[in-house]
Amino acid sequence: MKIAALQMVSGPDVGANLLAASRLLESAAAQGAHLAALPEYFCLMGHQDSDKLAIAEDLGHGPVQAMLSRAARELRLWIIGGTLPIKAQTPDRVRNTTLVFSPAGEVVARYDKIHLFAYDNGRESYDEARVLEAGSQPTAFDAAGIRTGLSVCYDLRFPELFRSYNPCDLIAVPAAFTYTTGEKHWELLLRARAVENQCYVIAPAQGGRHENGRRTWGHSMIVDPWGEVIAKLPEGEGVVTALIDPARLAQVRQQLPALAHRKL
Repeated sequence: MKIAALQMVSGPDVGANLLAASRLLESAAAQGAHLAALPEYFCLMGHQDSDKLAIAEDLGHGPVQAMLSRAARELRLWIIGGTLPIKAQTPDRVRNTTLVFSPAGEVVARYDKIHLFAYDNGRESYDEARVLEAGSQPTAFDAAGIRTGLSVCYDLRFPELFRSYNPCDLIAVPAAFTYTTGEKHWELLLRARAVENQCYVIAPAQGGRHENGRRTWGHSMIVDPWGEVIAKLPEGEGVVTALIDPARLAQVRQQLPALAHRKL
């Protein structure tokens, strides 16, 4: 299966972001991809955290979900829909949600980001818990025989989530890593998750300077089960593709049967 990681530099205009995402999905399909993954917050990088509340959708309804469903159906793609704000139980919170659409345009999986990012180095400060309500359920799905585990951005720092998916063939990590943390940790953590779980990792990211002043690290990439980066886009809007090779998965697991050696 050919997979595609889509990199964006989203802004506060939802309509413009959806047009950009549609264009990238069309490009991925034109390059022969069967599965395409969008980055975290692909539909909105607002001026403040509370902007997510204004565009939050009910599950199954809304322009963001309609676009993803239509694109999946028309392009015959499996789409891992980055994240979008889905309404939570309380009016001042949303879930940061990944929805997966089949080539029929149907939602086949939902994952709500479990680990909420917080960071303060005295110059830049983030606290997702001000607006987000955390999820609690790991989620995996099958795409044409490819078992795929879902995660979002900051989840990458918590390896126990990824262990819960074993065995899987692919891990998806849509993200909007800050430039500061991404420069030091993004590739390191992605390659570690691939090596320790002996699976492919697809990591579509936000990558560039956004209208709200934030700079994201980008470096969307696809990593193979040996930890080799087989596709990467440093910065700016674009698409990177790679093949998931079942023979490569089997080779790595046979030569170094670490998954079979687990004790805990």
